[in-house]
Amino acid sequence: MLPAASRTRASRACAAIVLLACPVAARGQDAAPAQVSDPGALDPNSPMAAMPDMGVDWPDLAQPDAPLGQLPSAPGDLPLLTPAAPDLAPKSKDAKKQAKVAQTTEATGERRYALTIDGLSGVPDAGEIKSRFDALSSLQQAAGKPANVAQIDRRAREDSGLLRDLLRAYGYYDAEVDARVGNLAAPTTSGDTRLAVTMAVEVGPLYRFASIALNGVAQTGADSVALVRAFAVRKGDAVNADKVTAGVAALKAALGTNGYAFATVSDPDVTVDHATHEATLALTVDPGDKMRFGAFHISGTKFVFGAKHVQLLSRLHPGDVYDTDRIEDLRRALIQTGLVSVAQITPVRTADPKVVDLDVHLERAPPRTIAGTLGYVQGSRITAGQLGYLSTETVSTLGYGTGQGVTAEVDWTHRNLFPPEGSLTLRGLLGTQEQLASAIFRRNNFRTRDQALITQFTLDHLNVPAFAAKTASLAASIERQTNIIWQKKWTYAYGVELVASDERDEILATGEPRRATYYVGAIPLSLSYDGSDDLLNPTRGYRLSAHVSPEISFRGKAFEYVRLQLDGSAYQPVGRVVFAERIRLGSIQGASAGSIAPTRRFYSGGGGSVRGFGYQKIGPRDPNNDPVGGASVAEFGLEARIRFGNFGIVPFLDGGNLYSGSVPKFTGLHYGTGLGVRYYTSFGPVRVDVGTPINREKGDSRVAVYVSLGQAF
Repeated sequence: MLPAASRTRASRACAAIVLLACPVAARGQDAAPAQVSDPGALDPNSPMAAMPDMGVDWPDLAQPDAPLGQLPSAPGDLPLLTPAAPDLAPKSKDAKKQAKVAQTTEATGERRYALTIDGLSGVPDAGEIKSRFDALSSLQQAAGKPANVAQIDRRAREDSGLLRDLLRAYGYYDAEVDARVGNLAAPTTSGDTRLAVTMAVEVGPLYRFASIALNGVAQTGADSVALVRAFAVRKGDAVNADKVTAGVAALKAALGTNGYAFATVSDPDVTVDHATHEATLALTVDPGDKMRFGAFHISGTKFVFGAKHVQLLSRLHPGDVYDTDRIEDLRRALIQTGLVSVAQITPVRTADPKVVDLDVHLERAPPRTIAGTLGYVQGSRITAGQLGYLSTETVSTLGYGTGQGVTAEVDWTHRNLFPPEGSLTLRGLLGTQEQLASAIFRRNNFRTRDQALITQFTLDHLNVPAFAAKTASLAASIERQTNIIWQKKWTYAYGVELVASDERDEILATGEPRRATYYVGAIPLSLSYDGSDDLLNPTRGYRLSAHVSPEISFRGKAFEYVRLQLDGSAYQPVGRVVFAERIRLGSIQGASAGSIAPTRRFYSGGGGSVRGFGYQKIGPRDPNNDPVGGASVAEFGLEARIRFGNFGIVPFLDGGNLYSGSVPKFTGLHYGTGLGVRYYTSFGPVRVDVGTPINREKGDSRVAVYVSLGQAF
């Protein structure tokens, strides 16, 4: 039923139509019919009789204080604006601008408008309804663009239906929306006058469910409790279409995770009683038999993996209850290998009515990739022996660091040269400070899921302020690794490493050059816990890692030592700010810093260490002012990550120092501070940090710049 105002306007319009079609009948039944004599006797110069009064009061748009009310739907019936008499008085610059806008508006017949919605203040879901309305509204999508009155009126009527449908979806089945194109709004600073478009809402009572029937769920026995809980719509809840749809989807998912591979669920049947403002909901569920998993069958135009390797990737084993969550996990694991472009998994009935097989349809992805990067070795140089990661010459794919030089790198990878999942990567790096060539063999999902076997042979020439080294190394490790799709809490790595290195540095006491050849054997081990919420951009939680590397060095005679390193970081969100802290402690036990190879010592300073200082610039220096490294290290970092949409700023304070002894003393810390900028992308933040040393020493730059992918820690 229309509101009273709408009914009145409708009756007037009907009356006008009747009067135009039947003017005689409108005067009354007793009126005599008009007598017309010979048509030739009519005088063409005589005045025409007055038209009958149509009974419609049209608004005068020339009067800004007069209400427009509901405009007619026919654009041809719109009144014309009566132009005012020209004002010949001199005008100011602003007045001329306003007059020009008014003339343009008058010439085109177009207006800008301002939309308001009245009557939603008491609705619990008002914010959500308004947000969805704004996303779909014709008026909002064209907001700011002038339109003629007929266009605005048509959009308003369309949007009134949209808003009414949205209210019904939230349980307001008696809602009425009256679209009004009303008084002219106040002129803007540009002299433009806007029409006021108002959606007057009468929401009416909120309808609620009087009963809910999930027919057929009882056939699942003990599983029925979990299925009803998954549906999540209860008696007395509002008749909310979104919640019902979500409940049906959750019920289907729960049936799949509880073993009902071929279950069907009907569309919801909702019956609304306008007299009681209540509704009933009924669903028919046919669960079928509870199934157990049998075996995998591989299909596809090109086979990528056999059934045995698919079973290794799967968390679903023969005899287990059918589980769609584990099936989706397998699909994602297949895609994660990088060898599969399409993975479709379909349940297939077998001769046993309670056993279901899975058809895994795979399509091969391109097996080879070539990549080129321009960047830098990020932060302190970390070798395999230091952290236990045999592939940890950590090269940034995007970056620059003050004092760290520029590198150009090319990688060629065949991801399945040794099936299944046996890849070969050939890597070449050419830079101002480093030249490197390496071959890396990697077998992912080695013996068990998420475990990798990695072997690497590397030839490296590195020339940095602390030392120059020509190194050949052979390393092998087994690692449990984390990734963006499955961020794991616990990871580990263990392996062996053999190194032969010709190295040059300076004697700490005299500054005289020294050259020596070192042969090193190491057994690097690491264990890490990640309790953060994101791999590249953590906002809460903490991380801990421990690295131990027993090593034996041959230079004249053999001696042993152990490298130890502990790292920790924590993250606390406060509003739009994330406070982040980190600490690093390192120690070499069993040998002095001067007796071990320069490449095996600790260093500090740079983008992944103490920002504000150059690469390796913190710690003891020889008489030539070159760093010599240390036997222990202590570092900390503090950040406040303030985000504004896709951008953010990060003030930071870092500190740290190296020590000649095997135990850090926490004295003489060097401090660096600065400001970073972040651009947040779908794959992680891009960071630019500009730092300056607080207690600068001779040879330290006043400003250091670091660019990289991901947060600093």
